[in-house]
Amino acid sequence: MLTVNIDNKDIEVNDGALLIDVMLKNGISVPHFCYHEALGPDGNCRMCMVEIEGQKRPQIACDTIVKEGMVVRTKGEKIEKVKRGILELELINHPTDCPICDQAGECKLQEYYMEIGLYDSRLDTPKVKSKKHIYLGSEVMLDQERCVLCKRCVRFTQIYTKTDDLIVEKRSDKSVITTFPGEKFENPYAGNVVDICPVGALTDRDFRFKKRVWFLSHGNGICMECSRGCNLRVGHDKAKYQDDIIYRFKPRRNDRVNGFFICDHGRYSYKKENENRLFSPKIYGKDIGLQESIDKLRYYIEENSLVIVSPSLSLEELACIKAWADNKNFKLTTSLEEYIDENFEDNLLKTKEKASNINGIRLLNIEIDDNIKKSIEKYDNIIIFSHKIALEKSEIFKNKKVINFTTLSKNSELYKLCMPIASTYEKEGSYINCDWILQKSEKIVHKELQPPTIIEILSILQDEYMDENIIWKKYLNDNKIFKNINLTLLKSDGYQLELE
Repeated sequence: MLTVNIDNKDIEVNDGALLIDVMLKNGISVPHFCYHEALGPDGNCRMCMVEIEGQKRPQIACDTIVKEGMVVRTKGEKIEKVKRGILELELINHPTDCPICDQAGECKLQEYYMEIGLYDSRLDTPKVKSKKHIYLGSEVMLDQERCVLCKRCVRFTQIYTKTDDLIVEKRSDKSVITTFPGEKFENPYAGNVVDICPVGALTDRDFRFKKRVWFLSHGNGICMECSRGCNLRVGHDKAKYQDDIIYRFKPRRNDRVNGFFICDHGRYSYKKENENRLFSPKIYGKDIGLQESIDKLRYYIEENSLVIVSPSLSLEELACIKAWADNKNFKLTTSLEEYIDENFEDNLLKTKEKASNINGIRLLNIEIDDNIKKSIEKYDNIIIFSHKIALEKSEIFKNKKVINFTTLSKNSELYKLCMPIASTYEKEGSYINCDWILQKSEKIVHKELQPPTIIEILSILQDEYMDENIIWKKYLNDNKIFKNINLTLLKSDGYQLELE
């Protein structure tokens, strides 16, 4: 450990640390464009200039290794004049289109402009014009005039995906970001370049002009699209006379799971939360009331039933269903065939298991049936909890009495009873990812016609109130792996389970 002094404050740091990392981790404001912790220093924007005692001229913090006794100043007339000069260079050719820019409200150039106070332009020559609203591919739009040439996007495709999709073309003030001639930016992680772009040069065509960011509320969620369980920042809004709607998923940093990034498949999976939702119970496709559906449930649930659960249900839901099925003497199982895709897996984040809680299934000892079709043939009564099989293989349930607990309206006319349930982001829940990290997802969205959760429905059927904490105490804490886990203290980056 070393001691450095920044703005008259002594800070203990690790030997070999970058000065900019030390400043950011200690809440010290340091303007920067090109530096990104996942991509390392590049040193081209020069915005992170600081004064270091003993140095003749200001130094860039992103490429300075800390030394014992180093004295650093980020404030003062001299260094602030340097920052204003660098910012002025960035603004010389920047268009004044903030009112129509999709990045407004999240733009670092805006923030630094307001912070540093460079309000008057000294430009008396025309701005250099470049191409606008260029579709690069993979939902990414480029506005070359707004680009500050930090090259984060270029380095992302060089360092992270190693695909070299983006390049800098031409030189001097004619330099622009683009793709190779005749090539499209087709990359399964392309949306991340929009996230790391510090200005409005790269925007998301899917989100573009849909909603101003200052109207959005955000919650912490978990991606359900594979067993990686990437951490999400869920942006949603309930406009006047409208329902609460999710507008976008953004990556939420978790160094133990997904780092800074997510794949595009998970990024755009938010659409499933808004489309084809089931809000009213249905008997063979005909709407009935919620209270009537509960009465029908009590009547329709018969002995000798097969219960099929989804491997994307939360740990609490799975434990609750398991206890209920055991009490009813039902056969409980799941099928993974619908959730395994060898072609989906890559060497970055995506796994072949396209469900969020397969390890939860394993830890709870729920049977995994490799021939679910054969098992279904033995039963007349089937109860399905949010499993894909009800959507993708409905033909195998012909002549069966099926109760389907689901978020989607698809195939509702085929089943005896379809019960609407809360979706992933309309409830709290815990999930175990592919690396056995236990993570928690918040309740984020509140619908006008909010469907009940599976736990709420089973509580009514059993005449026993159940919630997340009760389920942990009653069904999960007895398991050695889960013993002494306090959900209220579950860290935002998850809890590493220790397997025997």
